[in-house]
Formats: sequence, C-alpha cells, structure tokens
Amino acid sequence: MTSWNGHANNGDKQNVIKEEKAIQFPNLNKQISGVIPSILQDSKGNIWFGTQNGAFKLSGDSLIHIDGFKSESGKGVTIEDIAEDKDGRIWFAHHAGISSIDGTSVKNYYKSDGLISNSTWCIETDVNGHVWIGTIEGACIFDGQRFTKFELPEGKIDTTLAISSTKMVHSILEDSKGTMWFSTNAGLFSYTNKKLKNVSDEVGIPTNFVCKIVEDKKGGFWVSTSIGLFYLKENILTNISKMHFEESKGTGSIIVDAKGDIWFNCSRSIYRLSGEKLTEYRIEEGNYGPLTFQIYEDQQNRIWFVGFGGAYRYENDRFINVTKNGPW
Repeated sequence: MTSWNGHANNGDKQNVIKEEKAIQFPNLNKQISGVIPSILQDSKGNIWFGTQNGAFKLSGDSLIHIDGFKSESGKGVTIEDIAEDKDGRIWFAHHAGISSIDGTSVKNYYKSDGLISNSTWCIETDVNGHVWIGTIEGACIFDGQRFTKFELPEGKIDTTLAISSTKMVHSILEDSKGTMWFSTNAGLFSYTNKKLKNVSDEVGIPTNFVCKIVEDKKGGFWVSTSIGLFYLKENILTNISKMHFEESKGTGSIIVDAKGDIWFNCSRSIYRLSGEKLTEYRIEEGNYGPLTFQIYEDQQNRIWFVGFGGAYRYENDRFINVTKNGPW
C-alpha cells in the first residue's frame, strides 16, 4: 500500500506534531451567535452565517440578521448547512425544514410540502440546479417543483451522538466530475450515471459512520469518519490518522485549502496537515469552547472556524475572534 502522498508507508507512527497554539476563548455576549454551525461565501462575495438564531448576512462591513426562517409553528430555527445554486439562490438546511433566499425573499419548505423530514442536516446544489437534501430520514432531491426521495441503504445508529438514526445523512458533495457523494450512517456512497455505489464496501472503510468527504486538486478525496481521517484515490484507501495518532480519533469538518493543506478537527482540537507536518491548535485547558462545527476557506483564502463559541479566522499565523463588530 502507498501512503496518501505516494511515498512508501513504512508502518512507523509519524507523530510530527511540531507545535501547539492556544486559542483564547472570549465573551459569548459579543459573538455573532453563541452557536454557528455553518458558513458560506456566495458568488457575490457576501458571507452567510448559519446560527442558532437563524441567518446573518455580511455584506461589505454590514452584518444583517435575516428574518423569515420559521418552522411550521412559527418558531425560529438553527441552520446546519448552506449552499448556493447556479441562479444565485441561497439554500439553508435547518431542524424545521429547508429555506431559500432569492434577493430578500425567504421561502420555507416543510414535510407538508413533500420534504421527507423536517430534521435536515445538509444541503448541496448540483450543476443542473437541483437541490440535494440530507435528513435524519435519508436524502431527497428538489427540482424547484417537487421533492423526490433518493434511496440510500440503511445503516446504524451512532450511540456516541445525542441525535442519530439509521438513515442519517451527514453531508452531500458534488465533485468536479459531477459525481454525487453521500456521507451517511451506512458508510460512503457515490452516484453517477444513475448508479449508486457503496464506496465503503468497495475500498474497505472500517466504520459505518462517515462524516464528510472533500476533493483535492490531485483527483483524490479526504474522508472524515468516526474513527479518523482517510485518503481515497483510485480506489486505494489510506488511513491517515494511523500515521499520526497512537489512538483512533473521530474527525469532523475538513477542508483542503488553496495551498493544498488539509485542515480538520478532532473534538476541540484543530489540525493542519501540510505535507507530512501536522500542527495542532489546541484549546486551553478549562475552557468550554470554541468547538468547531465547520472549517471554511473564503475567497480571500482566509480560513474560518465556526461552531460553539462563535466565529474565528486564521490570519498571519494566529486566530482572530470575529464578533458582531468584526474585524471583517
């Protein structure tokens, strides 16, 4: 087997954590929101924050709270994921359905409109303008007129999480070739030419619980799971975590940045893998956050970390807490 970078894997543990950087945890009252599960920069340069208090839009230096995200009973929502379609509409997955914004108009969709579950966790748009929704009850597709269920195999309940199900879909990705990828509690699946493939079975991912998959510029994929980080290329799977950690660590959000570095998080620690150098950015002892839910790179190549405790940006080798007053 070859390792992810093409060099022979000699089986040695490459514990190459060179440094640790502490992240200061500030006053929650100053944050954009105490919980920010998601972030997206749209094609116009606006940055959207999905929070426990609905959505915030950063336009220039103005942070605007967007009203209109409501459950069927009229309550507010917590936004889990955000996507933009080919027409510039912004889509939001939340725990009371999905919503879209076209200009300033918010439209909410619920199970009563054909959505398979109001408990939605991820959302993705494809090149054809279809909206793919991952929920606690599986996946479905919205073509602008109606919702169609997308059948995926049933998996297992993750007993380590407060909310889980056998049909949970954690994330959906359309890759550069138009293939759709599904990270679920039944493993990793791909869908192309109207054929669904169980990638987990094919390459031997040793856990049912796949959190996220991202594509790099070399035609490979980084896979985040409950037992660690893997690299997949040409149907060869490499366990990256085993090369760097003595014990298995579940990984959550993950990105490949413009430099080709891999950023991912394990619980409250954030890691950057640059070549074979792994750097850990550790929260100081005794603090209760921030706990990163999503890592994101914006159009200025700034790395964002959002989650419990607010929003942070990594610039000039340090973390900046981004509050209601910026810095933007």
